[in-house]
Amino acid sequence: MTLEKATLPVPKFDKITLSQLKQNIEASIQDGQNFLNELTQVPETIQEQLNVLEQIDTLENNMSESWGVLSHLNAVMNNAETREVYQALLPSLSEYYTQLGQHVPLYQSYQHVFDNAVFNDLPPAQQSAIKLALRDFKLSGVALEGEAKKRYAEISARLSQLSSDFSNHVLDSTQAFFLALNDEQLKGLPQSSIELLKQYGQQRELDQAVATLDIPSYLAIMTYADDRDLREQLYKAYTTRASDLAADPQYDNSPIMVEILSLRQEMAKLLGFDNYAEYSLASKMAPDVATVNQFLVDLAEHARLPAEKEIAELKTIAAQDGITELQAWDTTYYSEKLKVQQFNLSQEDLKPYFPAPKVIQGLFNVVNRLYGINVIEREAPLWHPDAHYYELEDQGSVIGGFYFDLYARSGKRGGAWMSGFRSRMQTENGLQKPICYMVGNFTPPVGDQPALLTHDEVNTLFHEFGHGLHHMLTEVDNIAVAGTHGVAWDAVELPSQFMEFWTWDKDSLDLLSEHIESKVTLPEDLLKALLDARFFQSGMQTLRQIEFALFDLTIHKRTPALNAEQIQTTLDDIREKFAVAPTTATNRFQNSFSHIFAGGYAAGYYSYKWAEVLASDAFDRFENEGVFNTQTGQEFRKAILAVGGKDTALDAFVNFRGREPKIDALLRHQGWTNASKNA
Repeated sequence: MTLEKATLPVPKFDKITLSQLKQNIEASIQDGQNFLNELTQVPETIQEQLNVLEQIDTLENNMSESWGVLSHLNAVMNNAETREVYQALLPSLSEYYTQLGQHVPLYQSYQHVFDNAVFNDLPPAQQSAIKLALRDFKLSGVALEGEAKKRYAEISARLSQLSSDFSNHVLDSTQAFFLALNDEQLKGLPQSSIELLKQYGQQRELDQAVATLDIPSYLAIMTYADDRDLREQLYKAYTTRASDLAADPQYDNSPIMVEILSLRQEMAKLLGFDNYAEYSLASKMAPDVATVNQFLVDLAEHARLPAEKEIAELKTIAAQDGITELQAWDTTYYSEKLKVQQFNLSQEDLKPYFPAPKVIQGLFNVVNRLYGINVIEREAPLWHPDAHYYELEDQGSVIGGFYFDLYARSGKRGGAWMSGFRSRMQTENGLQKPICYMVGNFTPPVGDQPALLTHDEVNTLFHEFGHGLHHMLTEVDNIAVAGTHGVAWDAVELPSQFMEFWTWDKDSLDLLSEHIESKVTLPEDLLKALLDARFFQSGMQTLRQIEFALFDLTIHKRTPALNAEQIQTTLDDIREKFAVAPTTATNRFQNSFSHIFAGGYAAGYYSYKWAEVLASDAFDRFENEGVFNTQTGQEFRKAILAVGGKDTALDAFVNFRGREPKIDALLRHQGWTNASKNA
């Protein structure tokens, strides 16, 4: 298939060199610093002050583009050279952003515009950008002086370095482990999983299957391997990654976590907060720490009875195999057996119906029906053969672009994410269209066959595409509030979790499924089994997320900051109170909890559950008006996806729903109240 060339300007990944990237980033930092150094006082006229704000946006645009390419390559094609350049630039980047956030004449320029009568005549997006900037100046320590200001800068620089180290340790520790397997150990695994593990072996020049800690390999063994000792070995290797108990303890993240928590608490205190959790919530939708804590505890109460019933069922089925004490490495294995027993449903039965090309095309069809936009693959330079580039068209004109890089491989950070490469913005060259990356770690293609996805992976793809749509369908031209910028962090998961509902809809599943050989869509019996199993172990899954969220919130509100032992004790205590699934004393989950130690979720992991209330309630309107109702789709696009940070998260939600959010739909979508909308 011959593709037309990209119509938007895209990075030349086939020609980019690290030295050139480094040069571009250093030039962007230098431009920014020169501008700040020359701005020694507030300009006299309001027009000059507005010009300053415009120049800052241009500098930010240049910076995010050059740094965005490097940080993307560091995440998806990590090697010693890329890592070295990335690490070398972190200190000067951190120094620049600290200088920017604490630059008094710049802050005063924003304040002057805000205080001037002209402010009310500015476009709403620009007004919001200025208000958010003033808030962020305060959270960046613009009011600090002398030693306190200097100390804040030191903390910022050190934290950015520590986050990068944490992420590298998780990746290195994950990749340090592999285990050659004999035929006996492969018993129970479906042929597709065996072929994948053999492919991992070939990549290591071995003529036998190999288990790694990459998610597709790890999950295959934990789900299907009859060899209980093998499951235990893999579980212990996975849950001790980047810890003192890992096979290679040089990547232990314990001292890094301790230092990160200590510095975060010190930073929060410098800025006048009692603890880092308070500081984190100052820029979020939730009003305060106590409200978040109560929200999580209340949700746990809803989940407890279903979860206790679910774990009892698991123990019963395990007992049929003579297992008197269910262990942590048994839960996934017996969950799969239970699902087959209760619903006659296996992930493995579903996979042939979800070849990646069909799922991707189906996703694009769903989006077309909802929002009237077309997705077209285009030819563009790429960093890896797995990657693809696409553009969004609305009524014949291109409005944005995105990259997919969906499969797990060596040198790629785990998990799934969307990151913006370029934001929508009015520039001196006209309107700049948004482009983003969407990354997954799905089961890769095996042999000549396309990748066959699990339904969980289909769900993840829709989730990330929701983030991508939020970035690309923005109609805001101000970079500070375009797309996901300026959106309260605990509402940013609304569009992503909202998209997941279409992976549970019959009409949608007809668009997504096509058997790899027979080409038929998901048959009635499998469709019914999938939909019947929708709420399978929703109680246990919810308690697990609440465990992580409460742990995150708790360690960030404790002062003084905790040591490694106290971090572990905190997690153990929360598990004792809220978890029903078994774990082990050796589990060091926290050591690879990249969301909070190397991502943006510190004291904000609760956002997934907070935004799930919003997403469920938003989808409830579609359930009432039609899941593919184009008018409702256009209203969601206009009220939520188009506005970026121009409207507050609550205002945006109310504009779509006509009222404030309620938790009822979430409880129903978890299967804890009437499972059917019309029941």
